[in-house]
Amino acid sequence: MDYTYEISAAGKGYNAVCGVDEAGRGPLAGPVYAAAVILPPGLEIEGLNDSKKLTEKKREQLFDIIIREAVSYSVASVDEKVIDEINILQATYLAMKKAVEGLSVPADYALVDGNRMPPLPIEGETIVKGDAKSPSIAAASILAKVSRDRFMYELDKEMPQYCFAQHKGYGTKLHYECIEKYGISERHRLTFLKNLTEAGK
Repeated sequence: MDYTYEISAAGKGYNAVCGVDEAGRGPLAGPVYAAAVILPPGLEIEGLNDSKKLTEKKREQLFDIIIREAVSYSVASVDEKVIDEINILQATYLAMKKAVEGLSVPADYALVDGNRMPPLPIEGETIVKGDAKSPSIAAASILAKVSRDRFMYELDKEMPQYCFAQHKGYGTKLHYECIEKYGISERHRLTFLKNLTEAGK
């Protein structure tokens, strides 16, 4: 992983390039998170990679380094009620937009993980598997993932019966068993559980 994409954008005249990524599109419960990160040009962070390829311990360590070293960073979330209202794709776009707008040092170009460009207030491009190609996107993926996991740990304290600390809201066998036993909570995404709601559970 190197700064090829960041350098290319700088070569086009952009001065503050941010990486943008999300976490939590797939779970049955909780918010979707997004982060935007501007890294100093050429900054080397050992072990920086796609958050999904890292252990939780490594993500936590990198989280602290990223927020310390970044020129600017911002994390935003959109909760399950809005996800149900506008759908998960639009909610993800909204979280990304909020993250970019929340940067204390404004970005003028965005490198976005994926193949669909959200409606951001700045120019940008998408990069498929960008969290394994761009340090800025990898940093954003880690901030989004760690922030969401921390939220789910807190939610687990409020609702221990759903075991959120173990599955983070994803549709695991354990999670479905908890829903079967305790019903659908106010933190679940109803549009993700249509089959269960239609069955009267």
